Amino acid sequence: MKDILKGKVILVTGGTGSFGKKFTEIVLRDHDPKKLIIFSRDEMKQYEMSKQFNQKNVRYFIGDVRDKERLHRAFAGVDIIVHAAAIKIVPTAEYNPFEAVKTNVIGAENVINVAIDNKIKTVLALSTDKAASPINLYGATKLCSEKMFIAANNYAAGDTIFSVVRYGNVFGSRGSVVPFFKACREKGVVPITDDRMTRFWITLEQGVKFVIQSLNDMNGGEIFVPKIPSMKVTDLAQAICPDCSQKIVGIREGEKLHETMLPKDDGIYTYEYKDRFITYPHILENDEKKLGGKPVGFDFEGYRSDNNTQWLSTDDLEKMLEG
Repeated sequence: MKDILKGKVILVTGGTGSFGKKFTEIVLRDHDPKKLIIFSRDEMKQYEMSKQFNQKNVRYFIGDVRDKERLHRAFAGVDIIVHAAAIKIVPTAEYNPFEAVKTNVIGAENVINVAIDNKIKTVLALSTDKAASPINLYGATKLCSEKMFIAANNYAAGDTIFSVVRYGNVFGSRGSVVPFFKACREKGVVPITDDRMTRFWITLEQGVKFVIQSLNDMNGGEIFVPKIPSMKVTDLAQAICPDCSQKIVGIREGEKLHETMLPKDDGIYTYEYKDRFITYPHILENDEKKLGGKPVGFDFEGYRSDNNTQWLSTDDLEKMLEG
């Protein structure tokens, strides 16, 4: 299989976040890039990260995706961009909607326009299951971002290709419910919003490797969705806090009972593969580029965390947490 990252100049926005750190670890370990640029706005996080990754081919670039001029400076000479920067915490976005729009929507527009201006070869944006049939502002801004990145292929005239990866909750990431549940051990009570709730789960390692696989396979305009397991939130809490009681506190504003990775209506444009789904752009008529997948068609019921065929057991969860 080709290695699109080998010998290339790669930039990751939001590079000091959970994804960025794991991406940096795996790319440096396995893919021999010419240069890896960590772009983020937090100098302390960059300083701390530079202690772990201090190789000569790693650069730390202070900047914000809201700042178009700074992006122009950062993107000069770059081959591949992975766009991971976002305001991601649902309650934070609900309370600070203008800030979420500035980063998740205007920031996405800046990344797109500056990438086209600099003739960057490949741009892959990270999204979330909350962008599928969104009910909260975070999901709505990420859906808008997805649409922008897909449409950007029309403006780039083939010089730059854009695609999207969409996946679910990440074990070990900042803001994950896992560290919250761990913190509840001392109190002896775990708050649960609804005992029917289910979620998709993926590890950071799996997420990064799926992104790299998608970078290798993308032709521009695809939304890549991995097949990943679901788990009931009550089972997750029981596995992490076996000696705690569970208290139902009610569903929060902007929170779904079950998450959707692919809405039913996207079945028209979606193909299924052994380990993933790919939603192709409407303009892509060349079936040879669809990698031999099977169209899910009009009878597709959507890919949701409650109708999933893969479910995590307690043993599976313990292995994921250990990893």
